[in-house]
Amino acid sequence: MRLRKISDKQHLIFSSFVIIDLICVGFSSSSRLSLKKFLFTVFSLFSLVAFAQTTTVSGKVIESATGTPIPFANVIFTGTQDGTITDFEGNFIAKTNQKVDSIEVRYIGFIMRAKPLERGRDQIINFQMDEDVKTLGEVVVYAGENPAWPIMRNIIRNKDLNDKRSLSAYQYESYTKVEFDVDNISDRFRNREIVKKITNVLDSIEQIAGEDGMPILPVFISEAISDFYYKRDPKFKHENIIKTKVSGVGITDGTLTSQVIGSTFQEYNFYQNWLNIVTKEFVSPITDGWRLYYEVYLEDSAYINDQFCYRIDFYPKREQDLAFTGTMWITKEEYALKRIDASVPKAANLNYIEKIKIQQDLIKTSAGPWLPEKTRVVVDVSQVTKETAGMLAKFYVSTKDHIVNQPKPNSFYLNPVVMEETVRDYDEQYWAENRHDSLSPTEINVFSMIDSMKRIPVVKTYMDLAKFAVNGYYKVGAMDVGPYSTFFGNNNIEGVRVGFGGRTTIDLSRKWTFGGHLGYGFDDERIKYRFYADRILDRQPWTNIKYEQQREVEQVWLLNEQIEPNSLFYSLSRFGTLTQPFLINKYRLSLFRQLSAGFGATFAMKHESFDPFFDFQYYRSPGDTETSSMYKVSEASVSMRYAKDELFVINDNERLSLGTVRWPAFNLDYTYGFKGVLGSDFNYHKMKLSAEKDQKMGILGVSKIKLTGGYIVGDLPYTLLYNTIGNETFFYVDFAYNLMDYFEFSTDKYIEFRYRHSFEGFILNTIPLMKKLKWRLIGSANMLYGDISDRNLAMTKNKMVDGVEVLPFHQLDNRPYVELGYGVENIFKIFSVEAFHRLTYLDRQDVRKFGLKFNIQLIL
Repeated sequence: MRLRKISDKQHLIFSSFVIIDLICVGFSSSSRLSLKKFLFTVFSLFSLVAFAQTTTVSGKVIESATGTPIPFANVIFTGTQDGTITDFEGNFIAKTNQKVDSIEVRYIGFIMRAKPLERGRDQIINFQMDEDVKTLGEVVVYAGENPAWPIMRNIIRNKDLNDKRSLSAYQYESYTKVEFDVDNISDRFRNREIVKKITNVLDSIEQIAGEDGMPILPVFISEAISDFYYKRDPKFKHENIIKTKVSGVGITDGTLTSQVIGSTFQEYNFYQNWLNIVTKEFVSPITDGWRLYYEVYLEDSAYINDQFCYRIDFYPKREQDLAFTGTMWITKEEYALKRIDASVPKAANLNYIEKIKIQQDLIKTSAGPWLPEKTRVVVDVSQVTKETAGMLAKFYVSTKDHIVNQPKPNSFYLNPVVMEETVRDYDEQYWAENRHDSLSPTEINVFSMIDSMKRIPVVKTYMDLAKFAVNGYYKVGAMDVGPYSTFFGNNNIEGVRVGFGGRTTIDLSRKWTFGGHLGYGFDDERIKYRFYADRILDRQPWTNIKYEQQREVEQVWLLNEQIEPNSLFYSLSRFGTLTQPFLINKYRLSLFRQLSAGFGATFAMKHESFDPFFDFQYYRSPGDTETSSMYKVSEASVSMRYAKDELFVINDNERLSLGTVRWPAFNLDYTYGFKGVLGSDFNYHKMKLSAEKDQKMGILGVSKIKLTGGYIVGDLPYTLLYNTIGNETFFYVDFAYNLMDYFEFSTDKYIEFRYRHSFEGFILNTIPLMKKLKWRLIGSANMLYGDISDRNLAMTKNKMVDGVEVLPFHQLDNRPYVELGYGVENIFKIFSVEAFHRLTYLDRQDVRKFGLKFNIQLIL
């Protein structure tokens, strides 16, 4: 006889018949039959329940490299149709009644993961997924029209109806979470001396990484709750930051940090043709000209929050373009962007960036257009060298309580970013009640780890030294010591010069700042100094009054530009032979007031004296024979600046500009010189108007444009006119003429035009070798046109050169000075080389007709 193995289900059915017969023994035949039917029904129901057990799996899906959630991933019980998709936080709950033994996760751009499960019970299974760097998506060839194209055309046709910028105004409460982590922690990095001192902290990073994840070391985490407001016409943005919670290595009071962690700096609108991310312009997958940049494919459709949506995958046509790859879900009814997961691949022409990922969920407003409900951004910064580690920057924004088409008065938007006085006063109960999403156990652990690291003395020392290298100041108590350019110098006037500088911080006062420097030259045996006192009268709108007093060695050609004393160009110009040096004694009182959004004005009074260290003489008036070498001036001036969308932040007691986004900035300066006031020698008027703009040109790159015109009325020596700034160093300087001498031309009426263009990856991306090196073309053009009046020429006493009287400067005629430059930047990611040609005023033997300029800069 052949024995056949029976199944568990067959065995249970056979056993149930035996048990029923045993129970019914002793009953009459009729009663036994009825009882058997009843018991068989009960056992049948039991068996169905037993073999229709529900398997429930919950968990979270994250990236192994970054630890960030993967939303919209497919979670499927292997071999079935049962499953679900992850939510925006990467969480999922999946159930099935089928016989299963494993569960798997699939998502575009990642390697599929599968894990075993226990059938018939509730369990937690988490996934860490590795990015699939080999497959970029299949190329699909359609016999007819690509089915994704009609959907794309409808998206573009309905952009104005769905774009939030179509609203006259909107506002919402925003919750922002920011985290920075050190990743790519190699063995070589671990063996560095400073890292060894924080071994105890590094040993606990497995709690952050997850079971299959890469180890990361958190160094900063923050939370912020704010109210955000937008108005379309005129365009204004305003954010009132209510509360912030900041914990970071090297972070002090968090004044500046509290402003930049709000939602103002985390706005991503894919309805724009170009998105500005990490200072670069990326083309949106739903840009008006999407067919020039993207391949798109209709992959699926699904219901998302009761909205039937098309799923469209998109890929850049050229891998080095600043474009995205990813997936978006488009609603069937409105053709609106409901959800998007977009990444910038490593192949893009970017430095130090491994990947940029943006995930966004949008919600429809009562007026029609859609607002972002949740946004997550991850920027993965690569290792600069094998000796260093990488960096992860994670941003999360949640919004709620949306109100649309209820604009505020223009005065409400005066300051783009403001903070409540109690912004850092809170308790944990406040955050438990007001944060939009509860912190995960990992994030709670991050706060604890950072607090532990901050208490390690060597960490604080290294962070202070890093700040000193960047901004030139080292914090000591309530004072910043620096900048380092004030510590030492060596030139033909002062000889070896030693000095000391510093300024007070917000730890001393929120209203007052005192600063300056002292210096002593061993050759001229003079003490030089600069002192200032700055009083903040109001922070909203920003108003301050400042007094400055100075006794210092300066150079004539440097008077036209406010050059920071800690800049490399200024420091280099103080060494060697100084050009037209003089001793200046200056007293200046100024008042700044922000008058409206984007508009501010400075009123100033100044008195200074000029004592030259070079051969300088001027006639006291045109036609006069009496000369002098020293003079005094007293001035009143007003400077106004209008920049429509300029963004400012407050760094302790300083107001810092982050530049404009779209509109140009205009500057108007007027100065009147009083004769006879405190012994001043001249009457004059000085007027200057300038406009500057960074013009983003999409795939063509970025242009920096500046146009300046000036006019001086009055009889003045040339040292008080407009004296050009040349550049005799090997370094490129954006505000100087790179083939002029330090001081070459003097003029009292002039027009300047400066243009510089960075082509980013355009053109060189099409050349195989250049494409691999990621070099980028740059070009520039500088032009100066001007003249000097006969009366001011008559004020100038000529100097003798080889027995011939000549002007101490060169005079512009009816030709402009022109120089053109071209070159390559991003060499080894930090160097640029630019060749300059001087096209005019070539008739002198000492003119530099051609030159190479080098620059060192960290650019993305």
